[in-house]
Amino acid sequence: MQAAWLLGALVVPQLLGFSHGARGAEREWEGGWGGAQEEEQEREALMLKHLQEALGLPARRGDQNPEGNSEGRGAWATEEDGQGEEGEEEPTPTPYVSPSPSPTPEDAITYILGRLAGLDAGLHQVHVRLHALDTRVAELTRGLRQLREVAGDTRDAVQALQEAQSRAEREHGRLEGCLKGARLGHKCFLLSRDFEAQAAAQARCVARGGSLAQPADSRQMETLTRYLRAALAPYNWPVWLGVHDRRAEGLYLFENGQRVSFFAWHRAPSPEPGSRPSAAPHPLSPNQPNGGVLENCVAQASDDGSWWDHDCDRRLYYVCEFPY
Repeated sequence: MQAAWLLGALVVPQLLGFSHGARGAEREWEGGWGGAQEEEQEREALMLKHLQEALGLPARRGDQNPEGNSEGRGAWATEEDGQGEEGEEEPTPTPYVSPSPSPTPEDAITYILGRLAGLDAGLHQVHVRLHALDTRVAELTRGLRQLREVAGDTRDAVQALQEAQSRAEREHGRLEGCLKGARLGHKCFLLSRDFEAQAAAQARCVARGGSLAQPADSRQMETLTRYLRAALAPYNWPVWLGVHDRRAEGLYLFENGQRVSFFAWHRAPSPEPGSRPSAAPHPLSPNQPNGGVLENCVAQASDDGSWWDHDCDRRLYYVCEFPY
């Protein structure tokens, strides 16, 4: 019996020291072993319990959890740690960290040269694209210049056509005036039955190659009177002539700017012989001109050929003259 107790006294501390060393190793490699370490701890506790039962030693507080309860193992570990701390405190292992090498000046230069090479490649691509854009812009500019040249040629052609049309219209008006109207010497008179103001009538006569009629003497006046009387009989219509005093009141000019030297103004009828002349003007046919600054354009009556002054904006027939 004493031999058994002696054997237990020798073996149990060795087993406890082995268990304590195993648990210290467990704490050192706790993060690496996982579930295998826990199974090893459970086997050690079971072996220690069976040995104590065989030797008849009293069970410790940590042995009352044969199933490996975490609380029992925690108490056992606390007791064992207390025994270990009484002896010697184990140092906490420090993980080894390999020092990172510091960059050398050659590495910095190599990095800078690499970045510069990348920037140079990017600039080269930008230059290539700029060159392509310059080429495209040059092509578009050349095309635009060609379009402008074509447009200029077209504008010139249209202008030439318009001039040719104007010449053709003037020639057509001149021929029509001399074929359909009345001709005297180097003049032809043609009546237009369109109602126009005096300025618009002059513009239409010019577009047809002529001008409003400008009778310069009694012979031309008589020819124009016969033509208008025959064209408008039995009615009496005022017809615009190319005579006005718009520049100055009482200064009558033709449309070509020449001063009028021959007039055929309307005069009121003379009183009958033996009757006393009346100072009041005739209410229907007063002496002309009588409009003052309000009536600055001259129209000819188609029945007797007399001249009357009218408002220039009044719309009347007009008669054009053309060179023959």
